[in-house]
Amino acid sequence: MKRILLIIISLGVLSCTQKENIPVEAYEPNIIPQPVSHEHTATSFVVFSNINLDMKTDDPQVQTFISSFTNFLSDAGVTTDANASDNTMSISLNETSKETLGDEGYDLEINDKSIALSANKPAGIFNGLQTLRQFFPADFQFDETNKIALKGGQISDYPRFAWRGLMLDVSRHFFSVEDVKSYIDKMSQYKLNTFHWHLTDDQGWRIEIKSLPKLTEIGAWRVERHGRFGGSRPHPKPGEKATYGGFYTHEQIKDIVQYASDRNITIVPEIDMPGHMMAALAAYPEMSVKKEKKFVAPGSKFSEWYGNGRFKMLIENTLNPTDEKVYEFIDKIFTEVAELFPGEYIHMGGDEAYHGYWDADPKVRSFIKKNGIKDSHELQSYFVQRVEKIISSKGKKTIGWDEILEGGLADGAAVMSWRGMKGGIEAAKLGHNVVMSPTTYAYLDYTQGDHSVENKIYADLSLEKTYSFEPIPEGVDAKYILGGQGNLWTEVIPNVQYAYYMTYPRAFAISETFWSPKESKNWESFIDRTEAHFERFDAENNNISQAVLDPIVRTYTEDGKMMCKLTNNATGTDIYYTIDNTYPVKFGIKYTEPFVVPKGSLSLHTQTFRNGQPIGRQLKIKREDLTKRVERKERVLIAED
Repeated sequence: MKRILLIIISLGVLSCTQKENIPVEAYEPNIIPQPVSHEHTATSFVVFSNINLDMKTDDPQVQTFISSFTNFLSDAGVTTDANASDNTMSISLNETSKETLGDEGYDLEINDKSIALSANKPAGIFNGLQTLRQFFPADFQFDETNKIALKGGQISDYPRFAWRGLMLDVSRHFFSVEDVKSYIDKMSQYKLNTFHWHLTDDQGWRIEIKSLPKLTEIGAWRVERHGRFGGSRPHPKPGEKATYGGFYTHEQIKDIVQYASDRNITIVPEIDMPGHMMAALAAYPEMSVKKEKKFVAPGSKFSEWYGNGRFKMLIENTLNPTDEKVYEFIDKIFTEVAELFPGEYIHMGGDEAYHGYWDADPKVRSFIKKNGIKDSHELQSYFVQRVEKIISSKGKKTIGWDEILEGGLADGAAVMSWRGMKGGIEAAKLGHNVVMSPTTYAYLDYTQGDHSVENKIYADLSLEKTYSFEPIPEGVDAKYILGGQGNLWTEVIPNVQYAYYMTYPRAFAISETFWSPKESKNWESFIDRTEAHFERFDAENNNISQAVLDPIVRTYTEDGKMMCKLTNNATGTDIYYTIDNTYPVKFGIKYTEPFVVPKGSLSLHTQTFRNGQPIGRQLKIKREDLTKRVERKERVLIAED
């Protein structure tokens, strides 16, 4: 028996500590995003109660990053000092830069005696520490009787793109300072480095502008309404008090900016204009064309949408681009915004600006004619160019949604392409920088699972679709693609835990798309690693969607009968179902091939299993809903069935 045990240990499945002859199992890391290069070795680094921290740099930013990591260890019962001789972690900045690593890359080596992390710049040290965190189990807590070991190996890693971001809309629903910090903290763990903060919109103005106090006195508050945005939410009643909302003071913003910086994240603030300004116009209605009294939108219906991006605003929510006082107003706003945010970009929005009130106003039409402006699209371009000059005067660069291309793009402006990738392609071919964020891959508020168990939004976006995103279109010079991001609009997202649910795991896919080499992306590997990170969220009591584990239900017709096909993205699983109104599903039929959905008042019940245990959720879909899933061209056949 002793000889058998020694053989098992020698195979590398178990590792012995140097202090005590206790076998220790090495934890298998599941790293997201996938490193550029990861060579595994048979060694492992055993974690004792104390690690010798060898700091070979006194860079203050590195010290900040290390402090955060040592707090992570401390919370798990592991201390760090310079006296533990057998267990060393060294941190160093390269004296001679390694060209391949750039500013954010790192080298990480783990063996039986030490952990060595090096980089060209502090940002690389931070990213290396995030990778190192993932070498520890999700529920890691030091225990002398149950030590863990970190799998040995060598990693050389660096990002594919410089801009790797997430956008959080805090206008539709207000998120506290602690909520915003929490959201930033989580994204930093997956090497996302740009936080696009959507601070203003029709439903609330969230940033203090001291020179324009009514923006927050009035614009930050709306009457409280519940339920989905749209026709079911009534407009404010006469005299009704606005009680829902909030805003961030200058001091709170400075605090959040520093918090983000300590996590290698740059904040890009967005002040959306000339449209989406209803909250601002509630405070300063004279900045609009009609100058009528407005209210902060409580999520009630104020527009008509006709498809293909065409719409009509029922209430004016657009600044007057022909009024010089508007540009004085904007200058005051961006003066304070520029002072608060040290990053190089300010986002000016520019999307969904309704021109109807401009076209109908005699003074605006006269301005257009007098200034040789072709139409309202060119008038928007005139506005964008004026705003770009204001932002530039503050020492910042302008970025906006792809509508800022209309009528001609302002010199020096970057484009965030959201209506597909067409706008990004156009901007790049004009020699402008682009951030890719198309709805088809990156809109995290879209429904991510089956409609029977998810909130139905106006579009769907699966994890697999997000992972398939390639941000450099054919024929476009890659040097103009800064990177990209996922966007989280919050009409149906009232709190940070649900924000997590909608963001993750699709943000894992965003992270890997913009960090890892294109050729190394692998869907099956990604799914397996994602499941391991479900455990990390559970260990932290954080919400995350596991919709990817649910069966995918597709219906179609064959020989006049409705057929049902079940598929699944998770590996090593079986799907069980019933189609006779019986449950639980584990006593049903194991799916092997498409089956006929019989006539009658019945529902499909289906669920995914692994090793006999259910994973994901049990779906229940009525026959009439299965009918609706059939392609439109076949619906008549099903109705007659």
